[in-house]
Amino acid sequence: MLWTILIIIAVVIAAILIFAATKPDVFRIQRSATIAAPADKIFPHLVDFQRWPSWSPYEKKDPAMKRTFSGPATGPGAIYAWDGDKNIGQGRIEVTDVSPNARLAFNLIMLRPFAAHNKGEFTLEPQGNATLVTWAMHGPAPYFSKLMQVFCNMDRMVGGDFEKGLAGLKAIAEK
Repeated sequence: MLWTILIIIAVVIAAILIFAATKPDVFRIQRSATIAAPADKIFPHLVDFQRWPSWSPYEKKDPAMKRTFSGPATGPGAIYAWDGDKNIGQGRIEVTDVSPNARLAFNLIMLRPFAAHNKGEFTLEPQGNATLVTWAMHGPAPYFSKLMQVFCNMDRMVGGDFEKGLAGLKAIAEK
């Protein structure tokens, strides 16, 4: 009886490990929102990291987190680093490319709770009197990440944060 249970447990573990290996080697999480404001009213809230506390969902998860800003105030080389609680972790964002009122690209480096090196971007597309704002993140999915995806839906978790952030940005830009 004990051997049967051990064999079943081993088969289940092996099945999970094999299933994780079939997950894609890269991931992309993306959400969009239409904001009733022109891009030139929205973009300053994205390109200036010191404005992020007014709309970013991560700022609200740990208002006491330590923040540092370095490099230029905006544009390529602008850096925002943070060190927060278990909900936020530790990491940094560095702007890599800016197309004013159209695109902000950045590297996202997480140090804690898990090390990760991803790319992120905001794109703004005029839609008549409004702007379609898209927040995206993509990067490699190492095996450990694939294993986590078996048990939790990263798109739903992070995507939910992106939706909250876009809603916060919308509320500020539409004032």
